[in-house]
Amino acid sequence: MKITPRNLVRHELIGLKAKIVKSTHPGYIGIEGIVVDETMKTIRIMKNEKIKTIPKKCVTIHFTLPDGSIVEVDGKVIVGRPEDRIKKKFRRRW
Repeated sequence: MKITPRNLVRHELIGLKAKIVKSTHPGYIGIEGIVVDETMKTIRIMKNEKIKTIPKKCVTIHFTLPDGSIVEVDGKVIVGRPEDRIKKKFRRRW
């Protein structure tokens, strides 16, 4: 299935370009790069051979899809194990 803005939260995020645009912690704002790993509560982004671990629940992320479109996602929506997000029902909050 093709990744689209409507089904982004049900897809694998690893490999997508991501940028932190809002955060309760000012140090996370502006971090951007490629998603290299994801756990239940964190997302790991690599830029220039450095990996930053960012908690999902306190950030808003812009993901760039393969077709070039940008999707803004509240990190609270994607908190949870990646394999469990497929089964979860979402209300559209992004």
